[in-house]
Order: sequence, then C-alpha cells, then structure tokens
Amino acid sequence: MSKLFTPYNMASIHLKNRVVMAPMTRTRTLNDVADELVALYYAQRASAGLLITEGLPVSEEGRGYLYTPGLYNEAQMQGWRKVTDAVHAKGGRIFAQLWHVGRMSHVSLLPGNQAPVSSGIIPATNTTVFAFTESGEPGAVTPSEPRALETEEVGRITEDFVKSALLAIEAGFDGVEVMAANGFIFDQFLSSQLNTRTDRYGGTVENRQRFLMETIDAISMAIGEDKVAVRLSPFGRIYDLAPYDNEEETWASIASALGQRKLAYVHLYYQPNYNAAPKEADSFKSSFRNVFDGTIIAAGGFNRSIAEEALEKGEVDLVAFGVPYIANPDLVERMQNDWPLAESDRTTYYGISSSPEKGYTDYPAYQLE
Repeated sequence: MSKLFTPYNMASIHLKNRVVMAPMTRTRTLNDVADELVALYYAQRASAGLLITEGLPVSEEGRGYLYTPGLYNEAQMQGWRKVTDAVHAKGGRIFAQLWHVGRMSHVSLLPGNQAPVSSGIIPATNTTVFAFTESGEPGAVTPSEPRALETEEVGRITEDFVKSALLAIEAGFDGVEVMAANGFIFDQFLSSQLNTRTDRYGGTVENRQRFLMETIDAISMAIGEDKVAVRLSPFGRIYDLAPYDNEEETWASIASALGQRKLAYVHLYYQPNYNAAPKEADSFKSSFRNVFDGTIIAAGGFNRSIAEEALEKGEVDLVAFGVPYIANPDLVERMQNDWPLAESDRTTYYGISSSPEKGYTDYPAYQLE
C-alpha cells in the first residue's frame, strides 16, 4: 500500500492518512469571523489526514491582509466552532494556524492607523499586502514602515498568542500551529539583518530566537505541548526576507531548541519547493531529522510521486499540499485513484465578491463517467 495513504499517530492524535492540507490565505470573511461558507470549505476537504487553517491573526495589530478571519474574540471563536464541528463530523482533524504579520502590514488595517510593529524599523519594500489603497479601495499596497517593539511589548504579543490558543481549544480545534515562517514577525526577530536590537531579544542567535521559543513554551503551558506545533521556512526568501549573517548557525540553533521540546509536529516549508531548495535548506532536511525525533511535516510544491519518495526516504512523516487543494476538495481520493486533478482559477484565490463561493466552495469532487 502507498505510504501516503496509511494512518499515522501524531502525538495523541490519530490521522487517517499522511496527507495534510497546507494553510492558505483565502480572504473570504467580510467581518473577520468564519461563517458557514468557511465551514463548508474546510469540511469539503476533510478527507485529508490533517487540515491546517489559513493564518488567523491573534490580534488586530497582527493583521496584515483584509478579510482574514481572526481568533482573538468571542465572536471569532464561535465562528471557528462551526468549522471544527463540520470537519469533525466528516472524521477530520484540524489545527488553527496562529499568525502575527509584524512589519508585513499597512496603517490602513491597524487601529488608529498606527505603524506595524517588528523587531526593528526596516520596512518590507519588495512586496505588497492586501489593504486599502489611497483611494480607499481594497488592493495591493506596499507595507508601511514599522516601529521597533519595546522590550516589554514582546511579552504582550506572546500573551496574545496564548489567548488565541486558548480560544482555539475552546472552539474545538485539535491543536494550534504557530506561524513562524514566510518573513512574518518571528522571522523578523530571527534575522540578524532585520533585528538590530541590543536587548535580550537581539544580538546573539539565542537572543534572536528567544521570542519564538518563549511563545511556544507559553502556549504549551496553557494547552499542552502535544497540541502545539510550529511552521518554519528555513532560508526562506519571500516577502522581502533577505540572507543574513549567521543564518546557518541560526537554523542549527533553532533545530536544537525544538529537539528539546515534544511538540505535536514541526512544519517545514521549503522554497521555492522541496526538490529545488537552496543547498543550505537542503542540508537542513537531514540535520533537522537527526535532532528532532517528533513528527515532521514538509511543504513545498509536492505532488504524489515526490511525496511518496520523501516518505519512503524517511525524511518526513506527513506531506502538506497547498494549491492542489484549492480546486480539488477530494485531493486524497484523486491521488489514491490516479484521477486527474482539476486546475484552479488564480483570479479567484483572494478577495470578497458578489459570489464569495466562486473559486472557493464551488469546485466539485471528481465524477466517474
């Protein structure tokens, strides 16, 4: 039998297969609260062994994109309960990805038009966020210049993650994934190029990773280590994240620190994809497996054959698929039966329209002729 479709025990959670639906921002909630349409979207894809939600801002300050459903108040918690109930009714498992974008935001999204916060004051310039343009219309804009968090403020953001994690458990999620990949706030602290701090959160590798590890540990204390996961993008370059001094040492140190923790899983997103990652990231695959004996999820341009190869080599335990899940809610069944995959319409990936279900919940399951 194909290993991809065999059951797997992840910490205390039984998964019916090793296929994971990767987190994907879809910007479909006008009031930032998950609704019945969001519940349908995830329930349609519940044949995956594990679903990971789109990034859920842990506070208003943590938001970087319009129409993204948050998880920091009662209404949002109740909205996500609809989603978890729908997924569990289909026999699925689902983790909430908790998100703070840091400098990847715009003043038009933030309370009082305040500046985004980050490890320092270097703005992200070669990228965009989905916010309000000068004309007041939704659109792509360059992120605003951030301000550096004061030392005492860092702990406040950790507290926001803990509160969001507690709401996630109350909403019925099986666990939470800390979004520490893709150039968002934790990556901004890890980078010696962006983080020029002189306090306990800057300078040495240990100081730069302190914020992430303190947050992971605080959430673990609140909900249990076996319900906590983290997503990383080793040597990632998206959203204006540049190479920095001591980068290899930084990732080796993070690997060692995570190896001392018994998390639900570590989710590694390789860029541009798993088979074409830069040599530094490629060597990280084996070194991380050597120091972390828990569940490893890998993401980055996988298809069935590449997934099977990675599983057989023992490099990973579970494989995450992103874009293929947009147009193929029954992706597991299609791969298992060698049915053709549908192509998704990129123009409907993001945004609110008069037909929010278009390109979201209207992709059908495969029909045998």
